[in-house]
Amino acid sequence: MPPRDNGHDEPVIRDNRKIDPETGEVRTQAEETEEAEQPPAPAAGSAADGAVDGELQTQLAERTADLQRLQAEYTNYRRRVERDRVAVRELAVAGVLTELLPVLDDIGRARDHGELTGGFAKVAESLESVLTKLGLSPYGQKGDPFDPTVHEALMHSYSPEVTEPTAVEVLQLGYRMGERVLRPARVAVAEPGDAPSASDDEDN
Repeated sequence: MPPRDNGHDEPVIRDNRKIDPETGEVRTQAEETEEAEQPPAPAAGSAADGAVDGELQTQLAERTADLQRLQAEYTNYRRRVERDRVAVRELAVAGVLTELLPVLDDIGRARDHGELTGGFAKVAESLESVLTKLGLSPYGQKGDPFDPTVHEALMHSYSPEVTEPTAVEVLQLGYRMGERVLRPARVAVAEPGDAPSASDDEDN
């Protein structure tokens, strides 16, 4: 038997039979030597294993992408739900506060006339404190620049004492809840300049 020195780590099995099992003929010495020197055939499953590994890697990448997409969709869904929840709460609170504005107007008139005394005064203060905690705030002061987005002009005049359209009188306070205007401030507006005379009106 020749020495086992073929450069391979795996054992080499040689067929030393004198009779060829396929043809039934006697082998010659040359055939035995040629067969003994042939290198072992590569494993038949190596190519198939590589193809399976590649397919598994592709499937793993697809499933990972699917999971990432689902996670992103779920995160966006949670954000939408939270945003909608906050918006619904704000609308509900704004509706309640709007219904209470006439009550605050009555309290303000009673205060201006000195009728807000005793237990009624304490109740009014408690109500105003609770509404302030809910985000309600009054606005509208005499001398404020006129802003049509937050003011409603009920009266109009001219005055040399102003340099821009100005709220010279606050007829009814406005109210906000955060940045939301619940009711515009109703004001009398004066523009700079002298009032047009009757002759100017006739010329026009």
